[in-house]
Amino acid sequence: MRTINITNEKKRDAQVCMEAIKKPSGVKRLLENGEDYINIKVLKNNLALAFDTLSKNYADLVDMGKAIIVDDPEIDMEVTGKKISGTQKLYLDKNGKIAYRVNMTQIIKDPLGEEKERRDLSKALSNVTGESIVQWTGKKFPKSETIRKFVFQRKLQLKHVSGLTYDFLYDMAKSLQETKSLMFVGGGAKGNEPLILTQGGEPYRGFLEGRIDGEKYCLILHLTNMEMKVAGR
Repeated sequence: MRTINITNEKKRDAQVCMEAIKKPSGVKRLLENGEDYINIKVLKNNLALAFDTLSKNYADLVDMGKAIIVDDPEIDMEVTGKKISGTQKLYLDKNGKIAYRVNMTQIIKDPLGEEKERRDLSKALSNVTGESIVQWTGKKFPKSETIRKFVFQRKLQLKHVSGLTYDFLYDMAKSLQETKSLMFVGGGAKGNEPLILTQGGEPYRGFLEGRIDGEKYCLILHLTNMEMKVAGR
């Protein structure tokens, strides 16, 4: 479970846990015979059978197509169709070797989907843990206003790790529920920087929502990088 350093309205900080909120689906998929539907991953082929590799073994695509029809060189009967799990994403270079240093490019498009600009993605460090602290800015936004102004892409739930951090987070949640508002939180000493959860990650604006029920609390960090605006403004 990841951690986050955050301050409260008294500018006291604490390190607490945060985790993604997983809401179970209300829809259950079944097979025709009523058995549970299970999603699995299967291996299609390996690099030696990939299109780019196979094409080097033939004079042209016509010859390659004839070979595929007759001999099925694109299929390895020993591995094709095997169930796989625990996979990880890897980036490869043009020679099919693992690329250990990758420079990623961000493509900026206009509302019509046309490319406007290309630029290197920032490799900024995370600013929510370690020596970095997420600031409680004191800027509150009514819930009804915020949900109409921003598009929230992610939600993370903050959790206590001790009795002291329980009181810390409970008081924050209580304050937000009583005012029916979301609190804007940010990175940097003044809290005016976007939140970056991981190195090179997407920068987000953060809004805290709090709820309490007796001695129970729920503190949710809503993350957004999209603001809705009226056309022409």
